[in-house]
Amino acid sequence: MPNLILDRENKGATPILPAHIEDTVRAIADLHHEHHRKATPVQRTVARMTSAVGRPRFVGVLTLAILAWVGLNLVLPALGHASFDPPPFAYMQDVGGVLSLYVTSLILITQRHDEQLAEHRAQLTLELAIVSEQKSAKIIALLEEMRRDHPHLTDRVDDEAEAMARPANPQAVLDAIKDTHGDLLSTEGQITPA
Repeated sequence: MPNLILDRENKGATPILPAHIEDTVRAIADLHHEHHRKATPVQRTVARMTSAVGRPRFVGVLTLAILAWVGLNLVLPALGHASFDPPPFAYMQDVGGVLSLYVTSLILITQRHDEQLAEHRAQLTLELAIVSEQKSAKIIALLEEMRRDHPHLTDRVDDEAEAMARPANPQAVLDAIKDTHGDLLSTEGQITPA
């Protein structure tokens, strides 16, 4: 069943986006859905925990917990009871350190899982860019062919169009980027500070 993006003003079934864009939106949504579907139960639990820690409510609850801890440890001696963590609150510092370790671990686990999705998107973007470049080269080649064959168009040599009509070799482009990057790094290494 197609998921159409509808024109809300008319409340009808008229799509407001062309079909090819809807297909693209659906493909991206499917990529995200598949990524989340393949997540293990542990990864989903960690993601929910990280999401909870990343909300302003968590800061509020944490602040209230710290104030309650400090307040209770200051009030108990005044009421004649022993404080379970007297100032400088060594136990609270230990709990804070352990909590920091867990929060950091949760964030790193979630980040690692999200990086997998980012890698898939980057791969998709790269593949689509290569295909688009090949299509553009084909269009230029067809236009040049039409210009040569059409009796009402002046035939002339266009070196730039001829060069653009040939699809780029992705490996050659990658090698050129690496060479340029390496040249820039070696040039920066030769520059001496003034």
